[in-house]
Amino acid sequence: MFNKIANVLSIVSFVMVASMSGGAYFGYKYVTSENFKAKVMNQILDQVQGLMPDILDNELPNLTGASIPMPKKQMKFID
Repeated sequence: MFNKIANVLSIVSFVMVASMSGGAYFGYKYVTSENFKAKVMNQILDQVQGLMPDILDNELPNLTGASIPMPKKQMKFID
């Protein structure tokens, strides 16, 4: 009786380890693929583009003042 239980538990354990290993392998392959990188970059760029007008409106001044005059330096010529 114990032998049958041990065999069933061994088979269940093997199936679990094999499925976890296979899932980890295919998950790693998916995360490192070019399709995944492109999908993530598109999502990030969509979010950033949505935020940019708000950030630019809040940070850039509406009006600017006159430029600061530059001091005039006298040039000295060395003979």
